Amino acid sequence: MINNIYSSAIIKFIINNPFKVCFINESYIFLPDLMFLAVSKKRLLSGLIVGVFGFLIVSLGNWWFSISISLIVHLALLEFFRMAEFTGIRPATKTTLLACQILLFFTQLSSQGYISIEISDAILPLSGAAICGWLLLQPVTGSIADVAASIFGLFYLGFLPSHWIKLRNLLETDLINNFNLIPTDWSPSITFGMLITFSTCFMIVGFDIGSYFVGKKFGNHSLSPISPSKTIEGVIGGLFFSILIGSYFGYLLRWEFGILIGIFIGVLVALFSLVGDLTESMLKRNAGLKDSGDFLPGHGGILDRIDSYLFTPAIVFYIVLLLSPLIIS
Repeated sequence: MINNIYSSAIIKFIINNPFKVCFINESYIFLPDLMFLAVSKKRLLSGLIVGVFGFLIVSLGNWWFSISISLIVHLALLEFFRMAEFTGIRPATKTTLLACQILLFFTQLSSQGYISIEISDAILPLSGAAICGWLLLQPVTGSIADVAASIFGLFYLGFLPSHWIKLRNLLETDLINNFNLIPTDWSPSITFGMLITFSTCFMIVGFDIGSYFVGKKFGNHSLSPISPSKTIEGVIGGLFFSILIGSYFGYLLRWEFGILIGIFIGVLVALFSLVGDLTESMLKRNAGLKDSGDFLPGHGGILDRIDSYLFTPAIVFYIVLLLSPLIIS
């Protein structure tokens, strides 16, 4: 009886939706399911490639890392300004692209001690002035929106990502002299900057994966109209995974209060990953776009992939600086 009702329902659906069903090996398969599987495979493959690339550049560090960050920033900025142009804004694209590259270059130099930090810090206000100057010289007078979009681009995809370079180049001596932040029985090739960068990346990945799967399984309450697919349950799941990974790294380092510090950083990483995600969703919604681009199959654009990674490095960098006295207390 139940099978007959079920079969009748399927036949009725096929009659009413002939283009949504296909037959493979005498079995019916819904085309949306096939499309989902195809997209999932592309998403998995591109995600794997991105993951391997990220692991490689963080491991190599030095100029390999900073040049890779510069390339990612350049591509993401092009997508950002494309979205801005969709809304009628005329940003200082070339000037901002150049300013961001100079900012990242000088950040790497100062992180390695070639120049003073003060010189590196001066790049941001000087770049802002250069962007405004370029807009003033245009035949058509720039608007508040043109200036705001350009300066925000410098902050969003220049200043914020520069903290990944600061974080990766962070040394124990930058925090505390004559104290080992990494257990002495670990390989000398593992620096504190490498470890804290990896741990931050893993916390972000844990938050993203946890949010996706928990939200897909248990999500019933929408988090924000900006991104209807995100749920409160998903965020709680992502927060749990981020805290779990943070506490594990704190445990591995054998610090006093290491687990508590890891939990605290895990919470902050989760929250600011969410801020980055929703910020980019807001920008796309304003531009009327589903994705920032199509560079990564199954993921969309570069900006779609790195949105969770933009606000987090600055937070982790300054929290580590502030909490370093607590580590040896």
